[in-house]
Formats: sequence, C-alpha cells, structure tokens
Amino acid sequence: MDQAANSARDARSVPVCYRHPDRETGVHCTRCDRPICPDCMVSASVGFQCPDCVRGGSGTGHPPAASQPRTLAGGTVSTDPRLVTKILIGINIAVFIAVRVQSSLLDHLLLVGTWPPKPFTPTMGVAEGEWYRLVTSMFTHEAIWHIAFNMLSLWWIGGPLEAALGRARYLTLYLVSGLAGGALTYLLAAPSQASLGASGAIWGLFGATAILLRRLDYDMRPIIALLVINLIFTFSWSGIAWQAHIGGLVAGVAAGYAMVHAPRKNRALIQFGTCALILVVTVALTLVRTAQLT
Repeated sequence: MDQAANSARDARSVPVCYRHPDRETGVHCTRCDRPICPDCMVSASVGFQCPDCVRGGSGTGHPPAASQPRTLAGGTVSTDPRLVTKILIGINIAVFIAVRVQSSLLDHLLLVGTWPPKPFTPTMGVAEGEWYRLVTSMFTHEAIWHIAFNMLSLWWIGGPLEAALGRARYLTLYLVSGLAGGALTYLLAAPSQASLGASGAIWGLFGATAILLRRLDYDMRPIIALLVINLIFTFSWSGIAWQAHIGGLVAGVAAGYAMVHAPRKNRALIQFGTCALILVVTVALTLVRTAQLT
C-alpha cells in the first residue's frame, strides 16, 4: 500500500512544460531550470533553453515558432482568447437588429429548399441556386429567446473552446458545424419548410466541448446533462429544426476529435483535412437534395 502511495506521488510530481501545462516533460531550461516540452526547446551550446531565456539573451537562431506559445490543439495563444467569439456574437446581433428593422430581409436570409411550393413554379431557395442561404441562416434569428439562448451558449461554451483551440481552428469548427446542420436540414426537411440554422453551429460547439473535456479528463457530467436536456427540448418542442441540431452536433464531434487528438506531427493537416472532409460531405448532401428537387 505504501508502494502504491509512493507511485501516486511520483506520478503527480512529473514536471509539465511551463508554457504547455498539458504536456509532461523531463527536460529543463539550462538557464532558468523551468521544464520545457519539445516544441519549446531551443538548442544551446549545452542542453536546451526556453524561448523566454533565448529572447532575453543574445539569441541562437531558433525558429520563430519556438517563441510562440501554443494551445492544446496547436493554435497560437492570443492576448484576447475570446476575440472570434465576440465577433460572432456581434454578427449575430447585427443581423437580428437588421431583421427587426426590415422584416422582409428575413425572407432572403433563412434556409428554404424551394419556394413557393407546387403547383407554383419555385423562384427562390437553395434548390434554385441560392446556396448562400446555408451561410446566412447560420447568423439569423427571429425570436428574442432564440438569440438570447444561442448567444449565452456561444459566450459560455465558445470562449473556453476558442482559448483551447486557437482562433483559426475555432472559427473553422464553428463554420463547418453550422454548414453541416444546414445541409442536413435541407436534405431531410420539407422543401418549403423555412428554418434558421444558427443553432447548428452552437450544437457543434457543444459536441467539440464534450470531446475537449474528455481529452482533458474533466468531469463529463455537466456537458452530458446539458446535451440530454437540449435533446429533450429539440424533439419535444414543435417548430425546432432538429436536423440542424443533429447535423451540427455530429460535425462538431468529428471536427473536435480531430482538433484535440491529432498527433503533433502533421497536426494541422489532420485537423483542417478533417474539416475539409466534413465540408465535402456537406456539399455532397446539398447536391443530392438539389437533384431530388429539380
């Protein structure tokens, strides 16, 4: 029993990189003695130095990437880790205000397959070539409760996720989740059913957050409870486009897994390659549905 306790203490005493707390390492900077991981090691005449000591000294010709701290997913750590989240919230609010001021604008932004329905000749919709609706519907809300719930979720979930992934990866995750949710709605919903796809991107963030918490070995019960409650509302409350929720969730889980589990070697290729594959599937679903309706 004493041996097990000693082993547990030894496991907890394994040093971690001072710039990447999720990485264990046995290497220390020869100047300041702080632990550093392979991404932060700068070769010196004797041993390795950390980027901070190198910048403060005479320099050793180290690669520029070594001086930039990285997020868990390999993104660049920024001074404002919520900048993209703030911009997305601003876009959503701006579109909501515009729709409130000019209600007819909503007809040109929401997601619809074809309109008007038969026997009239369709003149608008994704099937009529208005693919932009897959994008505009991601930022469109009609009811105050809808935008309030989505923006609160975006702030609470999106901010920490952006900090963990980095701006480029976070924005890519948001967009592919929203597009996937819109594509599944377009594929499965009635052609003339108008819907707003903003929740698809939010559900993508839910899915990616679950993957991130699992990766960090955090308590999964809060996010699981949140997903279960939202799924109950999705399938019990009429008027909700469940297709957007499920499509966004599946895309968010797939992209999120690639973001946080990709090996360091070729990490960016795997991460953005997975997102590109999701985008290809999204386009394929859209083409199939368009062929059915035209």
